[in-house]
Amino acid sequence: MDIIEGRNPVIEALRSGRHITRILVESNIEKHGIIGQILQLASSSHIEVEFTDRHTLTRYSSTGSDQGVIAIAESKKYLGLEDLLEISRKKAEAPFYLLLDGIEDPRNLGAILRTADASGVHGVIIRERRAVGITPAVIKASAGAVEYIAVARVNNISQAILTLKKNNIWVTGLDMSGKIDYTEVDYRLPTAIVIGNEGKGLSDLVTQRCDTIVSIPMKGKISSLNASVAAALVMYEAFQQRRKAAG
Repeated sequence: MDIIEGRNPVIEALRSGRHITRILVESNIEKHGIIGQILQLASSSHIEVEFTDRHTLTRYSSTGSDQGVIAIAESKKYLGLEDLLEISRKKAEAPFYLLLDGIEDPRNLGAILRTADASGVHGVIIRERRAVGITPAVIKASAGAVEYIAVARVNNISQAILTLKKNNIWVTGLDMSGKIDYTEVDYRLPTAIVIGNEGKGLSDLVTQRCDTIVSIPMKGKISSLNASVAAALVMYEAFQQRRKAAG
């Protein structure tokens, strides 16, 4: 089961139709605004709501910021690469994916999922080992976006890249070593963008298998951006190019 903490994540889980078994609400919380909407949606969906004390919510919470409401839901199902390709076919759009080569910070993954949903990414591919998965902290950091973005989990990112390339998808890695400005790539083509680990960047094999390596120009004394910020810049460049092309 997934523990969904916080007002926005819970209401988006309800809106998305996620199968929720129970909602815990702090008994003395004011029942208006988003809390009121949560209660109304839960009632219309015949979901059990339990009013409880702060101690019980704290016991369920792993983020420490439940905002007085927690939903207990069926775990989000990971997809396979073929599922993502099918999503693109159904959208009748050039594929647009994001691969994460070992993101470990749940706040980074949550922020990346939020931007991926906002920028029209068809699916996010994460690594099964030595990387963060869909945890309560990731769900909270995504502000509910995890309910709408498809996430595939694979054993090996470099092998996933080969599979995507066999499906005529252009793979662009983001790394400080890149000699090409990230804005100079044509993201209107079938595209997969690869973001590396927060500390190590892209692994050597992943770098070798990318079609091109790009970088973000830097002017200050700090040598790199936070992984979620860097990912957001590239995703939105791709989004802008595709939006303009669509007219």
